[in-house]
Amino acid sequence: MRLHRLHITAFGPFGGAQEVDFDDLSATGLFLLHGPTGAGKTSVLDAVCFALYGSVPGARQGGSLRSDHALAATRTEVTLELTVAGRRLELTRQPPWERPKKRGAGTTTEKAQSWLREYDASAGSWKDLSRSHQEIGEEITQLLGMSREQFCQVVLLPQGDFARFLRADAEARGKLLGRLFDTRRFAAVEQRLAELRRAAETQVRAGDAELLADGHRMQQAAGDIVELPLPDLSPGDPGLAESVLEWAAIARSTARERFTVAHCAQAAAESAQAAANHVLEDVREVARLQRRFGEARERAARLEERSGAHREAQARMERARKAEAVAPALGLRDATEAEHRRAAGTEARTRALLSESFADAGATGLAAAARKAAEELGGLESARRAEYRITELTDERQVLDRQERADEDMLHDAGTWLAEWEATRADLQTRIEEAQEAATRAEQLAVQREPAQARLAAARMRDQLAGDTDEAHARVLAARERAGDARAHWLDLKEQRLKGIAAELAAGLVDGEACAVCGATEHPAPARKVDGHVGRQVEETALAAYQRADEQLTEEERRLGVVREALAAATAEAGDLPTGQLAELAEELERRHAEAHSAASGLHAAREALEQAERERERRLAAQQEAARRVASRASLRDALDRERASLEGELTQARGSAGSVAARAAQLERQVALLTEAADAARVAADTAQRLKDADARLADAAFRAGFDTPSAAAAALLDDAAHRDLQHRLDAWQQEEAAVRAVLAEAETTAAAGQPPADLQAAEQAASAAGRRVREAGSARDAARRRCTELDRLTHRAGGSVRRLGPLREEYDRVARLATLAAGTSADNERKMRLESYVLAARLEQVAAAATTRLQRMSSGRYTLVHSDDRAGRGRSGLGLHVVDAWTGRERDTATLSGGETFFASLALALGLADVVTDEAGGVRLDTLFIDEGFGSLDDQTLDEVLDVLDSLRERDRSVGIVSHVADLRRRIHAQLEVVKGRSGSVLRQGGGGG
Repeated sequence: MRLHRLHITAFGPFGGAQEVDFDDLSATGLFLLHGPTGAGKTSVLDAVCFALYGSVPGARQGGSLRSDHALAATRTEVTLELTVAGRRLELTRQPPWERPKKRGAGTTTEKAQSWLREYDASAGSWKDLSRSHQEIGEEITQLLGMSREQFCQVVLLPQGDFARFLRADAEARGKLLGRLFDTRRFAAVEQRLAELRRAAETQVRAGDAELLADGHRMQQAAGDIVELPLPDLSPGDPGLAESVLEWAAIARSTARERFTVAHCAQAAAESAQAAANHVLEDVREVARLQRRFGEARERAARLEERSGAHREAQARMERARKAEAVAPALGLRDATEAEHRRAAGTEARTRALLSESFADAGATGLAAAARKAAEELGGLESARRAEYRITELTDERQVLDRQERADEDMLHDAGTWLAEWEATRADLQTRIEEAQEAATRAEQLAVQREPAQARLAAARMRDQLAGDTDEAHARVLAARERAGDARAHWLDLKEQRLKGIAAELAAGLVDGEACAVCGATEHPAPARKVDGHVGRQVEETALAAYQRADEQLTEEERRLGVVREALAAATAEAGDLPTGQLAELAEELERRHAEAHSAASGLHAAREALEQAERERERRLAAQQEAARRVASRASLRDALDRERASLEGELTQARGSAGSVAARAAQLERQVALLTEAADAARVAADTAQRLKDADARLADAAFRAGFDTPSAAAAALLDDAAHRDLQHRLDAWQQEEAAVRAVLAEAETTAAAGQPPADLQAAEQAASAAGRRVREAGSARDAARRRCTELDRLTHRAGGSVRRLGPLREEYDRVARLATLAAGTSADNERKMRLESYVLAARLEQVAAAATTRLQRMSSGRYTLVHSDDRAGRGRSGLGLHVVDAWTGRERDTATLSGGETFFASLALALGLADVVTDEAGGVRLDTLFIDEGFGSLDDQTLDEVLDVLDSLRERDRSVGIVSHVADLRRRIHAQLEVVKGRSGSVLRQGGGGG
């Protein structure tokens, strides 16, 4: 992978557009990226990583990529041109951007954008490959063969990370190497083996638990027949299967012996039960025959007692049979008599509704009178239509009268309202003008109200500040007095101390040492302190009190000045008027404004009222004209109706006769026709039923005489209804059946013979049979229980045997997986160094890295140091990731954490370069033509720096270019190709020079 060109816009500290030509910088193989701290050296490397992977290295993720120095309309963008795997590509990345809206105020967020293009040498132009973030990320990762973490560790060699790597423990090294070499598949193997072990262990334990549960079920099924208890074992314990199967064999043999004994006992009980049942049957038969004979004797006695009633019932049945021949004549006579009574009643009722002139008329006369009335009724149909038309004419005339009265009322109301229209309009116009004047007045008062309120507030502040000024002035006077007293007190004490200063000096004199005043070494008469002597501490306390009082005076004077300035400002705004007068003026303005505003609020209502009144005037004028037109057209219609009514009245006078109307006359005739017709029909039916009644009486008398009855009434009394006839016949049949049954029983030979024997003892026989049956049931229950026990034990033993057979392969699989899992996890006794599988793989990679790093480390250290990989355990931890350095000068091997600062730098640099080679080979051999080394050169002396630069310069032998990121001044003299980052107030800029071009 070789970088060609990097273009940066509004990225990191770069506010504008910056471009880096890596082809020019890489011409000499070694170039320097330098600049002051915070200028943005690392941001150039961040831009490379962002262009490739769409994000910056892990430690700098999460922050904003946009430059704070960029213009609002400039979008953040990074473009990188590179060659990888023989393909020249161009990557462009734009992070999300909050830009100003094109129309209106505010901002809008643009989504992130990505472009991938490839240079087509044959066409001499770029062609687009993709604009998808995901597709571009997959393509770059596949081409480079490295993830973002690997790229940042291999191409952007961070020396600080490798210095920590040299001093880290095995666990920290394992995390870093795991990220670089992606050993997650080996960790997944460890995890998968652990999961398989847990799963197999779960299956084995589940099988043991199931087997042990079957053992407990067999123990429950066996009950107390086995004295030996079930072994006290848990799932997973050795020998569980053998113990359960041995106990099951003992339980099965014992249960079969118990079943044989129960079978023999049941057979004996069944034989005894059969004998007892045979005796019971014989006793029951004798008892039954004895009961049968006794019951027959009792039934015969009861028949003898009811013999008289039986003979009476037979005589009653004979009379009823004779009366059945007369029954049809009796029914016919009763039906005819009932029909005649109904017809006579109907005739009497219909004749009562007629007039007396028809009282003696027969059926023929009544029918003739009905025909005559019907003919008169048919002649009234034309008069009915005329009478109905008169009613319609009357209704129409009433409607015209109501409409005429309504129109007259409308004309009157419209005339009255229109007469008052001018006054109404003038009044509404006046209301509108008054409301408009009030609105203008309210606006003027609103303008005056705000200054008046401000002056009132300023006046109230003026009054308050006047009182505060007096109080502040009083505090200043008091503070000034306290400060003067404190100063006088301090000066007095100072003067007193100066007077007694000799005693203070004398207190420090020592014989043989020179005096600080005169220089003498002898002190024959030193001064002594007198009572009330003022010392240095007392004077300093008084001075401090004076200083505090003076500071308090200064503060009070400052406060007085602030209050006076505020008072002057409030007085200037409020003027000279008293606060009360200003309050009255403000209240008067407020009241007048409220009145004007209230009056102005009626402007809209007054305008609406005027518009509504104008619409009402138009409506009333239109209604007035329409009513006048209707009044004119209604007069001709009224005259036509009156003429038609007069012509119809003459025709109706003749048709009504004495009735009030034609309808009333027609109703009278219809009723008369109906009554006469009904009376004629009733008279004919009554005469017919009277004749048929006479015929029925004659036939009834003849039938009764032939049946042997003296009168028809006697025959009617002998008749029986269906229910009485069935009841009497049932009693006669029951008597005969009972008599026959009793004679049959008393004639049986067996029954008669049993009656001659002693009474049978049925209770004793039943008790003996019941006891025998109970013994059989008990024996059967015991046999069934023994059989069920044997069956259940056989079933559970078969099931336990199947469980043991299934557990064999599972236990073998568990042992095999458990050995592999513990070996891979480093907890097995066979794993002497306690190395996990992932650690073992990482140890192999670390050994390769140490070998590749040693080649460069020996050149940097003039052959002194060699990196070696160690499998030794560190304390109680696991082994495999140890890294030691061999010092050729001492011949001793020591830990890399003991290296000095400079030694740590070139050791970590060698480790980083070796790691880059190994990771490159691991990633599929992708050639890395451009590397960056970040900082750390400041810790080297001149000789070591020369050696390190020689090693880096040797990388050019493989056609590589190395960029050093440093601010060491000596490197600027040694490396000619440079990329300088210059920072300023408007953002950083890039300056490129000293390259091949």
